[in-house]
Amino acid sequence: MNDIFEYWQLLLVPVFFAVGWMAARIDMRQVVHESRALPRSYFKGLNFLLNEQPDKAIDSFLEVAKVDSQTVELHFALGNLFRRRGETERAIRMHQNLLGLPDIEEKHRLQAMVELGQDFLKAGLLDRAEEIFNKLVGTARDADAKRSLLEIYQVGKEWQKAIDIARELPDLASHKEIAEYYCELAAGEIMRSRSDSARSYLEVAMQENRKCVRASMLLGDLLAQEGRTEEAIAVWQGIEQQDPAYLSLVAQRLLDAYLKLSRRDEGIALLSGYLEHYPSLDLLDVVYQLVLEGQGNEAAYRLVRAELQRNPTLLGLEKLMSARLPLASPEVRGDVELAKTIVQGYTRRLSRYRCNNCGFKARQFYWRCPACGGWETNPPRRGEEFDQSL
Repeated sequence: MNDIFEYWQLLLVPVFFAVGWMAARIDMRQVVHESRALPRSYFKGLNFLLNEQPDKAIDSFLEVAKVDSQTVELHFALGNLFRRRGETERAIRMHQNLLGLPDIEEKHRLQAMVELGQDFLKAGLLDRAEEIFNKLVGTARDADAKRSLLEIYQVGKEWQKAIDIARELPDLASHKEIAEYYCELAAGEIMRSRSDSARSYLEVAMQENRKCVRASMLLGDLLAQEGRTEEAIAVWQGIEQQDPAYLSLVAQRLLDAYLKLSRRDEGIALLSGYLEHYPSLDLLDVVYQLVLEGQGNEAAYRLVRAELQRNPTLLGLEKLMSARLPLASPEVRGDVELAKTIVQGYTRRLSRYRCNNCGFKARQFYWRCPACGGWETNPPRRGEEFDQSL
């Protein structure tokens, strides 16, 4: 029986070979047939691309599209490639020509409009992009259009329009983002000395997001401008209940308010308490300067030393050396200065704020990341503090 089974196996080998050969022949015939069906302009376009002649390649591919609608996807791919490379003029030309085709399918026409709107947005032509996406509202690409309109309104700082469109996109724009839009409106009104309208915007911002730190900061600013210093202090202190990490952003405001009321010691006690419970390099800077001016070099040095022992960082070490320098004897002052200079070389890159979303780094704090556009993604912590918290 085993010998018979082995003979059958041997007989199957040429059968499988023949089946494979026939399948290959069929596949090759299909490939040859499809390649012959492609217009000559298609291969000319590929040749131009290989020879780094993209303008001529576009012309050739457009010729293909006029005689073969199946190549439309190729044009979308090329247009997106040009846009990603920053060649927005070529991308715009590609998508405009697609829209000009008389027999283009409806789904392809709408996609071409979406892509053209993105081209205009990438090129900074916000008005033209807005016009395109407004035409797409209510179509099968309604969601894409509204998402892009939201981005346009944020870039163009048209905050009321951003609010209106965001309310139609609950999955994209949360209450946190909408509260930020109202804060932007309030900040503009404060600059124009329109206190009543600014306060109204801030009230709505707090209704959208009770933990909106920025709304509390701006309300405190508004009260301080009106001379209501005690109320401003109370509002800023309330940030501890919203998110204590942001207390460093109002530390200087609190200090100025207490100094205005001639209550320096009370201000020192409050900020020192914050520093003890919520360590922050920015908060340390404010408390250090306050103690230095009020109690002298020795007290300021002790403050930084104690903080460094609790939270050892290179930025804290740099601050310690700055505090130690005035107290150093002439024999060691040069060494302290040299060590401070060396440490500063390492701390420059550590003293930046970093976006949690995309990693963008900046020396100043942003409520909205300039790189990825995320709101409140830049925590008020320096880079070194961020690394330690991971």
